[in-house]
Amino acid sequence: MSKQRLEQHLALNGGMRAVTRIEGKGKPKIGVDEFMSIAERFGFSAAALAKIRASAEEDGLGDGPFLANYYSNLKETKVQAYERAARGIFKVDYAVATSSGTGALHAAFVAAGVGPGTEVICPSIGFFATSAAVVQAKGIPVFCDVDATLMMDPAKIGPLITKRTVALAPTHFMGGVCDMPAIMKIARTHKLKVVEDCAQSCGGSVNGRLVGTFGDLGCFSISAYKIVGGGEGGLVLTNSKRLWERTNQVVECGGLWRPTRFALPRYAGELFCGTNYRLSELEAAVDVVQLRKMPATVKRFSQVKLRILRDLQPCREIVPQRLVDPAGEVGYSLRFYPETIELGSRIVEALRAENIPAGIRGHSDVPDWHLSRFMFPVTLKTSATADGCPFSCPLYAERGGRVEYHDDDCPVANDLFARNVSIGLSQWYSAKDCRNIARGINKVLASYCTPDPAATPWLPLAE
Repeated sequence: MSKQRLEQHLALNGGMRAVTRIEGKGKPKIGVDEFMSIAERFGFSAAALAKIRASAEEDGLGDGPFLANYYSNLKETKVQAYERAARGIFKVDYAVATSSGTGALHAAFVAAGVGPGTEVICPSIGFFATSAAVVQAKGIPVFCDVDATLMMDPAKIGPLITKRTVALAPTHFMGGVCDMPAIMKIARTHKLKVVEDCAQSCGGSVNGRLVGTFGDLGCFSISAYKIVGGGEGGLVLTNSKRLWERTNQVVECGGLWRPTRFALPRYAGELFCGTNYRLSELEAAVDVVQLRKMPATVKRFSQVKLRILRDLQPCREIVPQRLVDPAGEVGYSLRFYPETIELGSRIVEALRAENIPAGIRGHSDVPDWHLSRFMFPVTLKTSATADGCPFSCPLYAERGGRVEYHDDDCPVANDLFARNVSIGLSQWYSAKDCRNIARGINKVLASYCTPDPAATPWLPLAE
């Protein structure tokens, strides 16, 4: 057969291929420049950056990296490694990486069955994202007052439960831990789901069990704003396969998590419209390292707080924050309640003079979205559209729902939020630092209060 005939003959039938080789040569879509942009963000000096660039250019990147969790040719992506680390550290069956703690909460509430006509009991102290995620899931937040832990008071949950209640959302606040055994007992009695918000207390525990593993779903913010995380990231934990699948459907509604992406539902309710809260590979590359460091980080914080607390003297005019499990506290904040805001303000001023970082909110009227009365996007019952959903949802009204929010709904929270004195702690304090800080606190309190061994102890007597 002539060359001309071969060229015209289909290659499939033995003819010559029309394209024998590709001459055009390009550069990787993601290459050395992108890598250097990341290196710059880490803050390396100009000299170090020059060395890094020279090394990277010498080595070459081939086709460059594929920085996504799905469709990767890697044996294990960084997102998958992050989820594996979470399963191992928390000893749970399932973990879902998310792009933020708020995304984790939204996905978890939807997975738990929050929707039009339902209510979720949320604490009156804790960041607004918890109640906001309930609203985003089309549910109604109902605020529960706190006790001396600054967290949800189990004794006040019962009266808030209605036929519309589907979940409780205990929030572990500022390194503290909620009374999870008591909360879980109430939830199981009333057949309610529990979504733990662990954003501010990753690594905390109650009776040796890590928070985030008590509830049906545990949500975390693994981010630069917390003691664990480097940028923006989140995490959902569960031991239920169905809840894991529902969470995935919210986090990755494109179906990439499914065995067969575009297949029909494998069971009723498997598929529904979600969104995209996928964690990026670059965030996961940092957060998987951060998560593995978490146990050691928490141990250092806890040791520092316990060292200081053990050296503090009780005073009549001071009530320490009640600790559900002193050994389980993350420990980056030490708090107590003076009898009055005026006394607290004087104590704070004196502590700062002793070089001890302390603060009190006091009589400030500046809104703070960590207190329910100031969570205006919820309490004003506004929405992104004029229909007022979910607060005006007919399904909610049909079930007898009519929520109203008032400034004095949670008086204990209002009082303690204003009156508590907070002292920030560092995980890197030495034993000597702890002794000096305790000595400074005792010095100040002895000047403004009455030392009394019979007053409320800083630690339970068993400690």
